[in-house]
Amino acid sequence: MDVYWLSVYLILSGLVIVWSLLLALQTWEHRRYVRSCMRDIHRHQPTGRVALFAPCKGVDLELETNLRALFEQDYDNYEVTFIVESVNDPAYPAIRRAMAGHPWVPARVVVAGRASDSGQKVHNLRVATEHISRRVKYIAFVDSDARPRPEWLRMMVARLNEPGWGAVTGYRWFTPHRATVANALVYSMNCDVLSLLTRSSHYLIWGGSWAILRDVFEAVGLREAWKGTLGDDLVASRVMQRFRLPVRFEPACVVASPLDESLGKAMSFIRRQYLIARLYTFNWWLFSLVSATFTSLVWLGNFGVLAWSLLTGSPSPWIPLTVAAALYMVTVYRGAVRQSLVKTYFPHWEKASRRIQRFDIWANPLVELAHWIGVVSASVGRWINWRGIRYRVLPGGEVQKIVRNDREAEQPAEETLYYRKAG
Repeated sequence: MDVYWLSVYLILSGLVIVWSLLLALQTWEHRRYVRSCMRDIHRHQPTGRVALFAPCKGVDLELETNLRALFEQDYDNYEVTFIVESVNDPAYPAIRRAMAGHPWVPARVVVAGRASDSGQKVHNLRVATEHISRRVKYIAFVDSDARPRPEWLRMMVARLNEPGWGAVTGYRWFTPHRATVANALVYSMNCDVLSLLTRSSHYLIWGGSWAILRDVFEAVGLREAWKGTLGDDLVASRVMQRFRLPVRFEPACVVASPLDESLGKAMSFIRRQYLIARLYTFNWWLFSLVSATFTSLVWLGNFGVLAWSLLTGSPSPWIPLTVAAALYMVTVYRGAVRQSLVKTYFPHWEKASRRIQRFDIWANPLVELAHWIGVVSASVGRWINWRGIRYRVLPGGEVQKIVRNDREAEQPAEETLYYRKAG
């Protein structure tokens, strides 16, 4: 092999191994931070009214169980607002059943009507947050495919009471129903992203689990910033960064999210996440593209160099084998550290998830390849399919066109149903 190409290969391999070591250190720090936070979650007893908003569309996996978890929070001063596009939405009956089963928690359904210039979720949130009672101190948001822990709401409120934070965010931990390749790929990539979070989220908010002070929500004009956009959380992240309001990641606000996807839907989901990232936060997407590309090139280069060495005898096959072994050992360590957190985040799910955990630990090269395919596939295109609706999104996140695939009848944004707290 030419000395020049061998040098390029060794330099790239060394850089990727160093990068992997830095990611392993970050994963270790994530675990340390999570364990330290989870040890003291029972001592926090904040006060103040919380308005919890839960936009819904369609029937998510185990939807009713997810909705019931919103009524079972160990915080006694909150109200729940569900938002749907139409009373014909399949989620609507499940919402009514969950409300009827928990009449002691104040709750309502807001029918927002169809979005005309923004994502349906953003439209729902803008309608529901138009008039917020002055007695509300905190505003919290949760997705319908999320299942929060009982202390979820209390801990978000507690962290918002600490000085210096503009918002508090959690993240998701997928809980696959089956140990399939598709579920394992999505699960592993999600765990990888989660492990990058420590105390500060670098202004990034995940829309499925976050909270903000009502005064801050109004002062930064977040509701107006959402107008005409698709993604609620990345817009919120952009606003927080503009006002230099740090976002805290709280481990107790990591929510379970049931998962069971086909391989095609899994890859579509991965591409959609990166496409949204490219359109809203180009720098983060570019960072992911460069990182995934170099890592995948080194893995593929190892096979090429090994094949060349076996055919020609130069260089020694021990060189690519050593590089591959070093890189693989680091990824196995990272996977083992990540999966040791299952007992901390969701101990009841630990035994049922052992096969999927082993995949995350031992199959990282396959995950990296799928990750790279997802990032690269998101480098082109502006159409995003989301819950039965197609959106054409301009760079920066503005919705240019909406094409609907569903046939739900339009309903006026006027119906509101209440269940008030007894006594």
